[in-house]
Amino acid sequence: MKSLLWPNGAPFAQGSEAEDCPAITPYLVKSSEPAPAIAVFPGGGYGGRAYGEGEPVALWLNTIGISAFVVDYRVSPYRHPCPLLDAKRAIRTIRSRAKEWNIDTNRVGALGFSAGGHLVSTLGTHYDSGKEEAADPIERESSRPDLLILCYPVISFGEKGHRGSMHSLLGAQPDELLVKALSNENNVTRETPKTFLWHTANDEAVPVENSLLFAQALSDNGVPFALHVYPYGVHGLKLAEEYPQPRLWLKECELWLRDEGF
Repeated sequence: MKSLLWPNGAPFAQGSEAEDCPAITPYLVKSSEPAPAIAVFPGGGYGGRAYGEGEPVALWLNTIGISAFVVDYRVSPYRHPCPLLDAKRAIRTIRSRAKEWNIDTNRVGALGFSAGGHLVSTLGTHYDSGKEEAADPIERESSRPDLLILCYPVISFGEKGHRGSMHSLLGAQPDELLVKALSNENNVTRETPKTFLWHTANDEAVPVENSLLFAQALSDNGVPFALHVYPYGVHGLKLAEEYPQPRLWLKECELWLRDEGF
């Protein structure tokens, strides 16, 4: 059942309709021990959220023993920082309700596709440790994911970035300082979570250089990562079940998650 991230209203909400009320939908596994969890952020250019990058992905994660939470984060006409606030709140909520959902608070990851990948990479480079003095117990939790999974992600708003996502998130004439601040290849540190990335080399919508830039930044900072580039495949492959090479990402990701204790 869908759960509102802010039952009393989200910051900067412009109304009370569904699109003004960010939420998460749990897909829980049955486990005798606290299970790992991954928050799933569908793509959609910050103008929508692709269904095929939500529930089907959560159900796949369930098959490998991981509880999943599909995040309905706010999109255009909402601008930055609303999607990031929603992403942080989602991670905090999972940790805050870990006992109820039988979740291991030290194994909470984030997975995103395309613009959802940009949001996850933003989350992984702009997280905070929570506010111990907050009246709301959810806000006391850390928003740092324990790992990131980036699927043909938008990373940069620079030369190889995705203009549509940038304009939906920052407006038609974005401030150049904000453009640089949200080009996440610039924001990786030694504390950035370990990361799994996959992309196709001939992606015409979001160039593969986005994943390459982030991987290079991770390497420069000594952060463990896995990078898989498949030669062919259009943008938006989702689970890629009908594409012999890109669909290997499912098994590669599962093996990586196992190696990382998920």
